[in-house]
Amino acid sequence: MTSPAPAATGRARSTSPHAKEYETIYILRADVDAESAERIQARVADALEREHGKLVKVETWGRRKLAYSVRKQRKGVYVYIKYVGGGGLVAEVERNLKLQDAVVKFMTVQTSDEVDLAALQIDPEEIKLGKIELPAEDEKEESREKLLGLVDLGPEAPKPPRAEEGEDFESDEGEETAVSKDEPEET
Repeated sequence: MTSPAPAATGRARSTSPHAKEYETIYILRADVDAESAERIQARVADALEREHGKLVKVETWGRRKLAYSVRKQRKGVYVYIKYVGGGGLVAEVERNLKLQDAVVKFMTVQTSDEVDLAALQIDPEEIKLGKIELPAEDEKEESREKLLGLVDLGPEAPKPPRAEEGEDFESDEGEETAVSKDEPEET
């Protein structure tokens, strides 16, 4: 009698025609140069290739103001990528993003549970990892004093509207004035 062959130990890759679809948005430091941003994009593309994923779409949204400061950064360069693949794909992409100093923050969302790879249409123009063109920042950030109106901006600066004379402390007729609890009422 012959014994059956031992089961293979190790992880076998699934060759299923179905995969999951993910979207990742990562934010780069606002002062990142185009060369560093391209290296990060290439590293993410390599991670996708190693894990047998497919890149579906890449968009650079440009430099934008962050909702709150992250790692002392008030602005960042947003990059959006959409890809399909297996389970270990997201972990590998995020691991590669964590290793980059220029990446301030990232987030991945699964958008679809099952994507048929055979029916997937990928436009070559949408997956180009081209040059990231970042226009120079010409916009100066206003100081807190200016924003609060504590700095004299000169005679040509717009003046806030002033209340008409006598308007400041008038009370409407018919309103009762409040009596302080500390003072006794007159009878």
